Amino acid sequence: MLRFGVLGPLEVMREGEVVSLGGPRHRAVLGRLLISAPRVVPVQWLIDDLWDEPPANALGSLQTFVGALRKALEPGRPPRTASGLLVTQAPGYALRPVEVDAWQFTAALDEGRRRLSAGQPLQAHDQLERALRQWRGPAWAEFGRWARAEAHRLDELRSLAVESKAEAALALGRAAVTVPDLELHVEQYPLREDGWRLLALALYRTGRQGDALAALRRARATLVEQLGVEPGESLRRLESDVLAHAEHLEIPSPEKSSGSSLWRAAIRGQDPTMSGAGGRERLEALMGLVRALAVTGELAQARQYRAQAVRAAAELADPLLFAQVVGAFDVPAIWTANDDEELSAFLVESAERALAGLEALEGEHRYERARLLVTIALERRADAGDRGQEAAREAERLARELGDPDLLALALNGRFLQTFDRAGLAPQRALIGHELLELAGQGLPTVAVLGHLILIQSYAALADLAAADRHAAAADALAEQHGIPLIGVFTTWYAALRRAITGPPEEAREACLAAAVTLPGSGMPGVEHGILPLALLCLDLTAGGDGNHGAEMDFGPYQPWASALQGKTEVPASSPRDLLFEARTALAAIVALRDHDEPSMKRLYAQLLPAENELAGAGSGMVTLGPVAEFLGRLASALGESDAAQRHFAVASRVRARAGAVVTGDHHDGRAGHLER
Repeated sequence: MLRFGVLGPLEVMREGEVVSLGGPRHRAVLGRLLISAPRVVPVQWLIDDLWDEPPANALGSLQTFVGALRKALEPGRPPRTASGLLVTQAPGYALRPVEVDAWQFTAALDEGRRRLSAGQPLQAHDQLERALRQWRGPAWAEFGRWARAEAHRLDELRSLAVESKAEAALALGRAAVTVPDLELHVEQYPLREDGWRLLALALYRTGRQGDALAALRRARATLVEQLGVEPGESLRRLESDVLAHAEHLEIPSPEKSSGSSLWRAAIRGQDPTMSGAGGRERLEALMGLVRALAVTGELAQARQYRAQAVRAAAELADPLLFAQVVGAFDVPAIWTANDDEELSAFLVESAERALAGLEALEGEHRYERARLLVTIALERRADAGDRGQEAAREAERLARELGDPDLLALALNGRFLQTFDRAGLAPQRALIGHELLELAGQGLPTVAVLGHLILIQSYAALADLAAADRHAAAADALAEQHGIPLIGVFTTWYAALRRAITGPPEEAREACLAAAVTLPGSGMPGVEHGILPLALLCLDLTAGGDGNHGAEMDFGPYQPWASALQGKTEVPASSPRDLLFEARTALAAIVALRDHDEPSMKRLYAQLLPAENELAGAGSGMVTLGPVAEFLGRLASALGESDAAQRHFAVASRVRARAGAVVTGDHHDGRAGHLER
C-alpha cells in the first residue's frame, strides 16, 4: 500500500521505500491532486496552478506528467489498463489515496481531544503524541499559492495538538517534561494565549513560580507590542492565581507529594467491577497512581498498581488499549536484577500477547509495538537467551524510524540492560549513556538522570573516577531540581565505591555501611538483597583477607560465591551476565587459584580477558575487587604463562594509577591486592 506524506516535504512510501516522483512539475501535479483528493481537479485548474503563464503545449505537458506519475505510483499495473489510483474523470483528474499522513493526523487529533474532554488524559496523551509524530517539517512548504490555505489550516491544527497534548500531560502530572515543548511552542507562536497559559501553569507546577510569572509578563508584552491588546481573561486570572498560590493550580499533579493520594481517592471512588467507560476511567486512575508513585520513589507500590492496570486493560477487550497500557511504564531502569521476577514474567507474557493482538489489527502501530518491545527488553534484563536482545534491537530500530526522542530513550535503556553478554562492555554502555544525554537535551530530565547513572557505572568500571564524579554531581543536581529521591541511593553507593578504590579500608567500610542505610524502603529489593555483604567481602579481599569475612551474613544471590570462598560449596559453573559478572568471575578465579583447578582457570581467564582494562565489579557503581588485569596476571602465572602474566600486572598498575589508587604490599601473592590511600 502507498503512503502519502505531506506533513513535511511531499513523499510517497511503498513498503518503507521512497517512491521517486520525478521533477518539480511532477511533484506539483501530485500535490495539487492530493490536496483536493478524492475530489476531481479540472484540467484548467491544474494548468493555472502549475504555470503563471501556461505554455502553448501546457495540456500535453500535463498529460505527460500524469502518465509518468501513474507509472511511478503503480509500476505493476498492466499496460493499457485503467488506473485505480490516479484516475481520469471529467473535467480533469482525481487521486484516490488510502493512506495520507495529514488525514491520519487529523483523525488522531480529533480522537485525542475527544478523550481529553471525556476525562481520559492517558489515552488522550498517547493519541496526541502519535498525531504529532506524523510531522516531518512544515506542511506543503514547497508549493505555491494553491497550497497556502491548506498549509495554514494544518499548522493551526498542529498548534492545537501541541496544546492539547500539554493539557493531557499536565493532567497526568508530567509538568516538568512539558515545559521545554511549550517554551518552543510559544517562541514559534507567540500570539497563542493558550500556549502561554499552559507554559506558565507547567512552570508553576514544577516549583518555578518566578519563571511562571515571567512567562505571563512576556505574554502580555508580546500581545501589547504586536497586536496592541491586553491578555485575555484566562491569562489575567492565572497571574492572580499564581501570586495567590491558588490551591486549584496544584491539581492533579502527582509530581507533588500529595499526588498519589489524589489518585488513590479517585480509585476508591470507582467500582472495580465496572466495564466500558467506567472501566477506562478506573484504568486512567490506576496509571496516574503508578506514575505518581514512581516519581515519589514508591516503586514497590508502583509495580503493584501497574500489574492491576495491565489486568484491568486485558478485561476491556480492546487490543490497542491493552498494548498502550502494557507499554506505558516509562520509569528508567539502571540495575540488571529484577525486583519481582514473578511480576516481570507476567509483564513479558502480557507484552508478547499484546504484540500478537496488534498483528490482528489494521495499520502498523509501530509506536505501540516499540513500547511493548521495550517492556520485554526491560523486564528480561540481562537476558541469558536471545529474546531480550532481539526486543531491544527491534525497539531501537522502530524508535529511530519514528524520530521520537522519548521512545528512543526507552529503547536505549532496553539495549543498555542487554549489554552484559560478556565481560568488558563498559565502553559500549558509556556510548549509550552519552547518547541518552544528547536526547535529554530536548527537555527530558529523567533521560538525563538515566544517562548520568549509566555513565557513573561505565566510567567507574573504566577507572576514570574524575568522569564518574562529574556525572554523579550532575545526577545529584537533577535529583534536587526535580525531586527524584532514588538517585541518591546510587550516588551514595558510588561515593562508597570511590572510597573503596582510593581510601583506607576502614573508611571504605564506614562508607558502605552508610550507603546501605539508603536501600531499605527504596522499593528496590533486586538491588538491596545481599549487596552490603558482597561489598564488605570485596573490601576484605582487596585488603588481603581470606574470603571468610561475613560468613554469618545473608549474601542473597551472591551466596554461592561467598560459600565457595569459605570452602563450603563448589563455585558455580557460571555467573549471571549482569553488572556484577566481572566481580563474580573474579571471585571464582580466587577459588580456582586456591584449588589449583587448571580447567577453571583457563575458562575464567578467557571470560575476564575482554575486561582487562577495567576494575572488576566497579561497573555496578557499588563494589569492586580491583583491576581485572590483576586476576588475569595471577591466572596466567598459575598457568605457566609468565610473559602474559607480567603484561597483565603492568596493565593492573596502569589501571590503579588511572583510578588514583595507591597500592602497598605484594599484590601478586594470591590475593586481590591491598588498596590503600
